[in-house]
Amino acid sequence: MGKKLNKTAKSNAVTYGIVIAAWAVMMVLQSQGMVSNSISGLLVPVCIYSIMAVSLNLTVGILGDLSLGHAGFMCVGAFASALFTNLAKDAIPMTWLRFTLAILIGAAVAAVFGFLIAIPVLRLSGDYLAIVTLAFGEIIKNFLNILYVGKDSHGLHVSIKDSMSLGMEPDGVVIIKGPQGITGTSRDATFTIGIVLLLISLFIVLRLIQSRDGRAIKAIRDNRIAAESIGIHITKYKLMAFTISAAIAGMGGALYAHNYSSLAATSAKFGYNMSIMFLVYVVLGGIGNIRGSVIAATILYILPELLRSMQKYRMLIYAIVLIAVMLFSWSPAARQFRERYSLKRLFKKNTEKEDA
Repeated sequence: MGKKLNKTAKSNAVTYGIVIAAWAVMMVLQSQGMVSNSISGLLVPVCIYSIMAVSLNLTVGILGDLSLGHAGFMCVGAFASALFTNLAKDAIPMTWLRFTLAILIGAAVAAVFGFLIAIPVLRLSGDYLAIVTLAFGEIIKNFLNILYVGKDSHGLHVSIKDSMSLGMEPDGVVIIKGPQGITGTSRDATFTIGIVLLLISLFIVLRLIQSRDGRAIKAIRDNRIAAESIGIHITKYKLMAFTISAAIAGMGGALYAHNYSSLAATSAKFGYNMSIMFLVYVVLGGIGNIRGSVIAATILYILPELLRSMQKYRMLIYAIVLIAVMLFSWSPAARQFRERYSLKRLFKKNTEKEDA
C-alpha cells in the first residue's frame, strides 16, 4: 500500500511538474521576445481547454458517464462571472479581488446547475444520458441568447423579450444584450493565472481520485451493481462527481469570459461542437488519464494554428494526426510496441545487464 501511494505521489508530482515547466519555459521565451503574438494569444485558451478536458475526464473517465453538454457549464460560468465583473466594477476597484470573486462565482453557479441537472439526468445511462446532457447545453445557450439584463438605481431588471422591456430609467445600463451577449468585460486573464487555475483543477481532481470517495466513484464505474451491493450510495457519489466537474468547467468559463472583451452564447463558442471537442481531448489523451487530457488539449488546440500556413490542407493534416494518435493510443499492436520499447523497460534491461 505504501509503495502504491508513493508511486501515485510521484505520478502527481510529474503532472504538476510538466505544467510548471511549460509555464517557466514560455515565460523565459516571452521575456526574450522569442514567442510570436499569434502563439502568445493561444496561451490562455490552452489553459482554458486543458481545464475543460480535466473536468470532463472526471465525468467520462472516472465516473464512466458520457456527457455531451459540458460546454453548457462553461457557458454558465462565463456569463455569471462576466455579469458579476460588470456589476462590481465600481464597488470593487481592486482588479485581483474582483477577478478572484468572479472565478468563484462562475464555479459556484456552474456547480449549482450541475447539481440540479444531475438529479434527474444521472438516473439515465449510456446514449440516453448523452442525449439529455447535449440538450441541456443547447437549452442554456439558446436561453442566454434571449436573455436581457440591465441595471439602474432600482437594481437589476431581467427580460426575455428585448431591451425595451426591461423598464429601466434613462440612465440605466444594459449588461446582457441577448444575442449580442456581454461587452466591455475587463480582460483580466493572463497565462500565469491560467496556469494557477489549471494546477488547482489538477489538484482537486487528482486528490478526489485518490481519496475514499474517488475509489467509490471508480467502483460505480466498473460495476454499479457490485458497488451498490457493498453499500456504496450510487446517487450521492454520482452527484458529487458531476457537481465538481461542472464547478471546474465553470471556473474555465470564467477564465474564458475574462480573456475577451465581448462574450456571446454562439454555437461556435458554446455549442455541441465545443462539447464534442472537449470529448475528443479526453479520448485522445486517454479516458481516465488526467495528465493525458492536458497534453492532448494543448497539442490539439495549438496544432491547427501551427498548420495555418498550409491553408486548405490544414484541416486535412489535422484529421490525419487525430487518426494517427487514436491508432497509436488504442491499437493493441501499438500498445505492445510502447510497452516493449518504453524508456522504463529499456532502462530496466540495461540495469539488469550491468548487474549481470
